[in-house]
Amino acid sequence: MQSSPSSFPYRFRYDVFLSFRGKDTRQGFTGNLYKSLCDRGIHTFIDDHHLPRGDQISSELENAIQDSRIFIIVLSQNYASSTFCLNELHYILRFIKHKGRLIFPVFYGVDPSHVRHHTGTFREALAHHQNKLNSYSNWEKLETWKMALHQVANLSGYHFKHGEGYEYEFIERIVELVCSKINRAALHVADYPVGLESQVLEVKLLLDVGCDDVVHMVGFHGLGGVGKTTLAAAVYNSIADHFEALCFLENVRETSSKHGLLHLQSNLLSETVGEIKLTSVKKGISVIQHRLQKKKVLLILDDVDKEEQLQALAGRPHWFGLGSRIIITTRDKQLLKCHRVKRTYEVKELNEENALELLTWKSFKFEKFDPSYKDVLNLAVTYASGLPLALEVIGSNLFGKNIEQWKYALDQYKKIP
Repeated sequence: MQSSPSSFPYRFRYDVFLSFRGKDTRQGFTGNLYKSLCDRGIHTFIDDHHLPRGDQISSELENAIQDSRIFIIVLSQNYASSTFCLNELHYILRFIKHKGRLIFPVFYGVDPSHVRHHTGTFREALAHHQNKLNSYSNWEKLETWKMALHQVANLSGYHFKHGEGYEYEFIERIVELVCSKINRAALHVADYPVGLESQVLEVKLLLDVGCDDVVHMVGFHGLGGVGKTTLAAAVYNSIADHFEALCFLENVRETSSKHGLLHLQSNLLSETVGEIKLTSVKKGISVIQHRLQKKKVLLILDDVDKEEQLQALAGRPHWFGLGSRIIITTRDKQLLKCHRVKRTYEVKELNEENALELLTWKSFKFEKFDPSYKDVLNLAVTYASGLPLALEVIGSNLFGKNIEQWKYALDQYKKIP
């Protein structure tokens, strides 16, 4: 049975990796942060004294970085004076760029603009490194350090100013953020995710999650039962950690019909910012815009069939904070066009090979089967027309049946228009 990274998430060795300047914060802030994380059961990597040190990071440290889910970069006064810290930061940023991990900078007693623009103690440290470098390759390294500092300073993080609050409260806010990220439950995707992994990869390219200066709306369209909801759930699991707030609204068509748009708006706000009492759909639109325009949100609107649903829940991209992604699943491609959704993805039927694989598993609970069933299996695949839902229904209904029962059931399916 195949597995999919979208339905069976990779289990990291470490929840958190701490990058910091030892002589600045090991015995103080970082040490206290490490203890608070561990006290909450968060498996955290901290660079112990016994690890080999030098200008270059060790293979042990590289392995720890590669096996960590969240990176907290404690940027203190003397962080940039350490070439080891700068090399570590560069490696982390280069690694997570392609791996989709999370990084949170903590500006501990330093102004974020000093890190971003290389002023203050960061200018002094970089100038000191520059005076020591005497080859072109080393000058290139200096530029990578500057770029890494600029890049990390542009990320959303935490700023602690000495004398303007209690450090323990500041640490608690960071710990709560980490907890909210690692405790998110994955959505159930499929017992047997046939052909799903390649679709998830294609959609992730379309979503361009690494780009935080825009809001993208992406529409999935296709026949009923083709797997739009399943794909949306798999994508959700794959990218959820990139977002500040999450909401997966299932069965929008049915829920809207039974309970109304106001109910859906209330659910959206409840999932992203908390319970808010709404008195009208118009009021709901105003509240959604006001409360979510600064948040990086992942919103999935599943099985939409009317423009009014989109207008009430995700009228325009500017309703949401930069970096947000809105995924809409629908059977109606024209609906996406009317809502000016430029990025669309057609969820297609399974090919014959994948359809047979799914049906075999649903019918027999393993991939191999008695060769005498081959003809009836192929016939069932034809009737299902590559629709995963139809294949699952047929397979479940015929589980444990003999060939004669298969033939009789398929004759009945044949009579269905």
